[in-house]
Amino acid sequence: MIASPATPQGLDGDYDVSLGTVDSTGAFYDNLIAYKKIPDPASPDVMREDIGVHPELPYGLALEGKLAEKWELSPDGKRVTFTLRQGVKSAWGNPLTAEDVRYSWARRFNSKGNGTFMTRMLGVEDLAQIKVQSPQVVSFDLPKPTPLILKLHCNLGSPIYDQVKMKQVATTDDPWGNNFLKNNSAGFGPYRLAQIVRGQQAVFQARNDYYGGKPYFETVVMREVPSSASRLSLLQGGAVDIAQFLAPREYLSLKSSPLATFDAVPASYMLWLELNAKIPPFDNRLVRQAMNYLLPRDEIVKTVYYDLATKQTACVPQGYPMVDYSFFDYDENVDKAKDLLKQAGLAAGFKTTISYDAGNPVQEPIALIFQTSLRRVGIEAVLDKLPAGVFYENVSRRQKPVIFYLDSPWTPDPGYSTALYFSSKSFVDYSNYSNPDVDKLIQEGMQTLDDPRRKVIYTQVQKTVMNDAPWGFVVYPKYALGRKKNLKGFTYYTSNNLRFQDFSRT
Repeated sequence: MIASPATPQGLDGDYDVSLGTVDSTGAFYDNLIAYKKIPDPASPDVMREDIGVHPELPYGLALEGKLAEKWELSPDGKRVTFTLRQGVKSAWGNPLTAEDVRYSWARRFNSKGNGTFMTRMLGVEDLAQIKVQSPQVVSFDLPKPTPLILKLHCNLGSPIYDQVKMKQVATTDDPWGNNFLKNNSAGFGPYRLAQIVRGQQAVFQARNDYYGGKPYFETVVMREVPSSASRLSLLQGGAVDIAQFLAPREYLSLKSSPLATFDAVPASYMLWLELNAKIPPFDNRLVRQAMNYLLPRDEIVKTVYYDLATKQTACVPQGYPMVDYSFFDYDENVDKAKDLLKQAGLAAGFKTTISYDAGNPVQEPIALIFQTSLRRVGIEAVLDKLPAGVFYENVSRRQKPVIFYLDSPWTPDPGYSTALYFSSKSFVDYSNYSNPDVDKLIQEGMQTLDDPRRKVIYTQVQKTVMNDAPWGFVVYPKYALGRKKNLKGFTYYTSNNLRFQDFSRT
């Protein structure tokens, strides 16, 4: 039993990335390949993906097969061929074939959601590039080399669909089965959907015929409990096995619990403020820099997160290959902020609003701390508390001058991460950041296979972005999980989701 803030809003990861949806994706679907797992260096009881660069391993990555048992990459980085496992069946009983892989990427190619970004990152410009060589062999032939050719197939956003089932539910008005996937699934993963009652619970049933072996837990119930205090109480009382997304101080309270505990590990999460470059005065880089000098990060880490976070000192997640922290020069400094505002012609300050998510327990206290800090230089910020149900809609509209955002790039690569947030063509460039030099460098790095050269490119990208300050860089929150002490198997993924199949009971 899992106490979660909300049941999944949808079950289609191409169109919905809400918290419950990403957990559901990990239960219903499998990818072709995955990163191998290693013990977390700071928490040996927790496993995590090995996302490091390994020159001694094939293709420099620590990979293992999932739906694919073999894969071969051409030396020029333009072609990858996957050989699929024999005997794999979907939750609907249909055998896995290369046609399922081709269909899955065709659906993304024709998607108006996240799939469009995935196909663009991979470099799929024409579906003829994805070829069924035999019933169990499929190849991707790309016009340009890409270092993401294997990494993207590990991404949670690249699941393989049962094309037989999807074509059965397709209609003329809905050729890709979008309506079906709002309330059901068509995957080769370890669980199938037993029930979903939005606002109450979602129930997942283990598959006896899963190729990877039946999961330990026969039934998983995700129960909607909007209040974090209530989720904590249910965990402490033994009514649930997991309590998700508690407030930091609530996790710490579990230290005295006889039944429960918590794990907290470094994560790909970043919490920042979108400084909208199309709304004055944030169209001025000097003002954006001044905002960064006024962020009391040390106070936020101590008093809001209780040390379950660290200062965000780069524009790429901590621990990702090629992340560079050396360009951070925004420790709290009121004098520097005043000087920058003076240069910008705003020595007397200005008025603005800071929008935040009412459903996130840390954003309001951070906003209050920042509001007080800004007053020291004459900036009057009105706090704009947005209901959780409309918060992300407001982020995507890009009409707020300053708005919180918590996110993570699911492929641990500097090119993917910077292209996602800082390319002027990206759908999640919510700060409206645009720098032609950065666009050019990101694109160059996405077609470069040589890691030393890529490091030079993305070092320059990070240097430029940190100086341009399209974000108010706040913190790297840890991924924390409240659980019963007798529950084991927690594995951290860069997609920041649970995989129910990892867990068992001691």
